[in-house]
Amino acid sequence: MRKIYILFILSVCAVCLNAQDASHAWNKIYPEIEKNISAPVFRDAEYRITDFNAIPNNPDQLNHMAINTAINTCSEEGGGKVVIPAGTWHTGGIVLKSNVNLHLENGAILLFTTDPQFFPSVLTRWEGLDCYNTQPLIYAYGETNVAITGKGVIDGGASHENWWPKCGAAKFGWEEGMISQRTGRPKLLRWSEDNVPIEQRVLTIEDGMRPQLINLYKCENVLVEEVTLLRSPFWVLHPLMCENVIIRGVTFENDGPNGDGCDPESCKNVLIEDCYFDTGDDCIAIKSGRNNDGRRWNMPSENIIVRNCMMKNGHGGVVIGSEISGGYKNLFVENCKMDSPLLDRVIRIKTNTCRGGIVENIYVRNIEVGECKEAVLKINLVYESKEDCNRAYPPTVRNVYLENITSGKSKYGVLITALEDEANVYNINVSNCVFDGVSETAYPLRVEGQTKNINFTNLRINGHDSMLVIK
Repeated sequence: MRKIYILFILSVCAVCLNAQDASHAWNKIYPEIEKNISAPVFRDAEYRITDFNAIPNNPDQLNHMAINTAINTCSEEGGGKVVIPAGTWHTGGIVLKSNVNLHLENGAILLFTTDPQFFPSVLTRWEGLDCYNTQPLIYAYGETNVAITGKGVIDGGASHENWWPKCGAAKFGWEEGMISQRTGRPKLLRWSEDNVPIEQRVLTIEDGMRPQLINLYKCENVLVEEVTLLRSPFWVLHPLMCENVIIRGVTFENDGPNGDGCDPESCKNVLIEDCYFDTGDDCIAIKSGRNNDGRRWNMPSENIIVRNCMMKNGHGGVVIGSEISGGYKNLFVENCKMDSPLLDRVIRIKTNTCRGGIVENIYVRNIEVGECKEAVLKINLVYESKEDCNRAYPPTVRNVYLENITSGKSKYGVLITALEDEANVYNINVSNCVFDGVSETAYPLRVEGQTKNINFTNLRINGHDSMLVIK
């Protein structure tokens, strides 16, 4: 195993070339992506759920039939706004349709039942694997022009008493004999490895596979704006194979297991801005399918902008992986603030030799970090090292640029775990950054495995200049 702790080698030409690459991306590619992202437009027509016999503030009254009838009527009549007024609206599963803006007025709470009988089986993905599973609490498939807006709250109702123990971990309430993903997850992983047809991958309630709060699958022209998303059973917001997506001003609060905030998967042209994240897992995690399923679709995520967001707790602020077999390219992250002793990393890339795929063109600038637990940048090519899978697919991570990042406290500056036999991590650049409070002062860079072309320029570690180039 090769460990590189600190190495000072100057290479002016390489530094200049890398600076030009990043400048071109910000000045040329970034504006082109912005041009391809726009909010959907809806008719002025308004459909209030009270006109469809919805009743608020009654736990014995589930309103999903009234809400879905309003949504279907709105869509069939050409679209518009379906309004959830102030009050607590108990409900089962909701299905969005084309040309509908589901709008929650200030004071409105959509509170979902935790009884899985009210969520029928639908086609979805679970951790990057195609399957039929319990319907996400809000779901859409193959729709165009859909939105969820307003200053109301969407509350999944998940807790240690219902959905969360199904993760199979004792700290979330699981006990021996309980239904949990300990049954369903190995089954689904094996189906994928054996290339079982998707129509045969039908999971039941007894498999214990928790649903997402919101899953928008194969949709185009999507807006999620201003709402507060709470207590999801699993991932919170999961756009899957969508194009032209805006997520703006959304509050994500979810400290449950696998409680990712926003997981765009195999999506193209996505803007995430002005959002707040406090999560039990990654704040933003970009995906593109897992192992055979990701390779079969071969749909990378690409062209994603993250800006002006606040990240508090989470395993990572902005993350790529681990279900990234379809690859990823063109991520732009800027003007974000991250700060918590329970935030593990700022930028995180995680994958392994089951996944394969190329992750490239990652541009990050102007990030203010109060503190994080482990590293400002972590790249890990041996994530989930005990996974039972075909390990014939070495991944590649290249063209990563961090500039103007300030961090007040972390264990490491940059932490890379690469492959032992191939230099599949290369062209990694950290420039004009200040990392203070680095506790492992011998390791401004810690590398295990083979890498090449790693460059530190104008980087200050605990008040000391650090210049590093690994050719």
